[in-house]
Amino acid sequence: MAKASLSFIEALSGTDGPAPDRADKMMLYGRFVGAWDGTVTRYGANGERFDSSAEVHFGWALEGRAIQDVWIVPSRVGRTPGEPDRMFGTTLRIYDPQHDCWDITFVDPVRQTHDRMIGRQAGPDIIQEYRKADGAICQWCFFEITANSFHWVSRESIDERQTWRLTGEFYLRRRTQA
Repeated sequence: MAKASLSFIEALSGTDGPAPDRADKMMLYGRFVGAWDGTVTRYGANGERFDSSAEVHFGWALEGRAIQDVWIVPSRVGRTPGEPDRMFGTTLRIYDPQHDCWDITFVDPVRQTHDRMIGRQAGPDIIQEYRKADGAICQWCFFEITANSFHWVSRESIDERQTWRLTGEFYLRRRTQA
C-alpha cells in the first residue's frame, strides 16, 4: 500500500532512476542527474557581456519518465548579500519514443520566459531547437560532455542556420561532496 501522504518532491520524482521501459533513451539527459556549479556568460545583441556564477540541479521526475532541472544565476552560494536572481528557471524534458526525440519546456519566471523545443542527440552532443516569434532559430547545445563537466551554449540564427550569434554559455562542473 502506498504512503498515506507524499510530499510534493516525492510525488514529483517517484524514483531515483529511469523508467524501465525507456531506460537507455533516458540516459541522454539522465547522465546529468546531480548538482553542478560553474559560470555563465550572456552576450547581448549590442556586444554587452554579463558574467556570473551559476548552479544547476538535474533530477528524475514523473517516475523516471522525465528529467527536470533548475538553473540558478547567480549561484546561491556565490552571490553577494542582496544580489537578486537573474535566472531561476526549470526545464522539463520528456522522451517521445514515437518520434525518437525529446519534448522540452523551459520556464523562467524571473525573466518571464517560456520556451518549448525539440531535443536530439547529434553525435557526442545534444542539440535542442526552437523558433522564436520573430523567425530566428534558437539552439541550446550541450557540448564537451564528460562525466564531470559540460559546456552549454545558447545561439541563434536569423538566416536559417547559415550563421550563428552566440547569446550565452555555461561552463559547468559536477559538484563534489564536501
